[in-house]
Amino acid sequence: MLVTTMTHSELDQPLELKELEDKLDQLINQYHSVKTENNSLKIRQEALVREKAKLLEKTTLARTRVEAMISRLKSMEHGS
Repeated sequence: MLVTTMTHSELDQPLELKELEDKLDQLINQYHSVKTENNSLKIRQEALVREKAKLLEKTTLARTRVEAMISRLKSMEHGS
């Protein structure tokens, strides 16, 4: 009959392994969360870049119109 005795560290191994598995699961979940957040932020950034471009275009158009109105007003002022 073979009798083996387990040391204290051998008894702790399954617990340590379970703790490592739990930590790994947490890291994997955290990775997926960060990846999802990163993708969302990229999409939001692209939308903001497009919105900025539209606003710059509108600003340029408004500036051109205001400058044209000022020129017309000045020419009307000199014409009277």
